[in-house]
Amino acid sequence: MNKYITSIIFIILLGGCKLRWGFLSILFLAFQIQGHAQISKGGEVQEWMDLYVPYADDVMPYRLMEPMGFDVRKRYPVIVSLHGGGGSGKDNRKQLKVWNNQLAESQRRADYPCYVLAPQADHLWDGAHLEKIKGLIAALPSVDMDRIYMLGHSMGGHGTNVLIQLDPGYFAAVAPSAGTGRKQDSDFIDATVIKDIPMWAFHGDKDNVCPIGPQLTLFAEMKALGGNMKLTTWKGDGHGVSGKFIPGAGNGTTQVSSDRCDPEPDFMKWLFNQSLSN
Repeated sequence: MNKYITSIIFIILLGGCKLRWGFLSILFLAFQIQGHAQISKGGEVQEWMDLYVPYADDVMPYRLMEPMGFDVRKRYPVIVSLHGGGGSGKDNRKQLKVWNNQLAESQRRADYPCYVLAPQADHLWDGAHLEKIKGLIAALPSVDMDRIYMLGHSMGGHGTNVLIQLDPGYFAAVAPSAGTGRKQDSDFIDATVIKDIPMWAFHGDKDNVCPIGPQLTLFAEMKALGGNMKLTTWKGDGHGVSGKFIPGAGNGTTQVSSDRCDPEPDFMKWLFNQSLSN
């Protein structure tokens, strides 16, 4: 419990039992605030969503988190974050998911300074979205164009797999979570097109929304091609695994398609190791 909540409780307790209902109301509000807030090392309370500045756009609204301690003399990677079906719309808010919260944590931002671009779509990710994303990135200052990354879960994982096929030379690395599995997607990925893109895919082996079968088929194809793909399978997990790929979890087993794959076990370290210039 942070110092602000502790102070509220102390003051109200001094007022005696007549204020018990006020105490309960304010305590409930305080815990709600605490649940949505991020506590930095300096004790400063900050809404993590506010770090993602909203930009209106009729075609594709988006939010952007800039690198911590931005220095115009440096070059920064960009992480493109694609939401799943639950983030669809045009409210420019629902697309911020658990991994966006994780990327907004103070220590992670300090360790891995970068832009995080979180666009919002109202239908499946497609070529028009990709061109819009590329235009937004081109307009950002101090971008390292050799280190553009993309990740997403469910519809966002599917979108990651789709967009890399449209421009295989643009992204330095991708990380689709539960990105395959719908019946109509059984043959939507051409492994020969994406085999050279560093990919780390994630999937729950009990996923009933996007079954793991097509993911295993893709991995087998990438293995036969000597592709650059890692696959982490979450044992016993269903579809709701989007909060696991950044911090990792004990129930994951990782396979590699070839010795080309970076063996780094930490996701963020692996991601930031990848560059088109490598």
